[in-house]
Amino acid sequence: MRKTVLKEAAKRFPWVANVTLYGCLFAGGDLAHQLIAQRERIDWKHTRNVAIVAITFHGNFNYFWLRALERRFPGKSAGMVFRKLLLDQSFASPLATSVFYTVSFLEGKEDIFEDWREKFFNTWRTGLMYWPFMQFLNFVLMPLHMRTAFMGCCAFLWASFLCFSRQNGDGTATVALAFIMDP
Repeated sequence: MRKTVLKEAAKRFPWVANVTLYGCLFAGGDLAHQLIAQRERIDWKHTRNVAIVAITFHGNFNYFWLRALERRFPGKSAGMVFRKLLLDQSFASPLATSVFYTVSFLEGKEDIFEDWREKFFNTWRTGLMYWPFMQFLNFVLMPLHMRTAFMGCCAFLWASFLCFSRQNGDGTATVALAFIMDP
């Protein structure tokens, strides 16, 4: 019964369901990073800032972006999926990565673009090893009303990587994997 209620709510209120789930999962990725990093205490302020960016921008942007892509390139044919992937990785991915690195604004840093300048290109390149595969699955397997939620599930892992990169790494998968193997 509960499963049916949640499924119906997602269909009836797809924007609220998708954006909320995306934001919670993205913030959960930050929390997972902090737990993996074995910090003495959880930095709830940072998790809150990540959640604010995830809900106000990432979740909303992805919700409307995925619908716009589907309207412009409807269907699941190879050509349509390729077009969606190409646009997503060349436009949406750099934008979303850039917005994440401006979370420094919420932390009161003097130079809010410092992390972006130092880590954006590496992070975007690393994202090209992850997101095209996740988005391919999203475009081919998921119904439109669940695509942002699916991205939120994928973003849980990605947010852990982003938070690590922003605080300890350089935006490359190599440094992140080295950290996971030997924290």
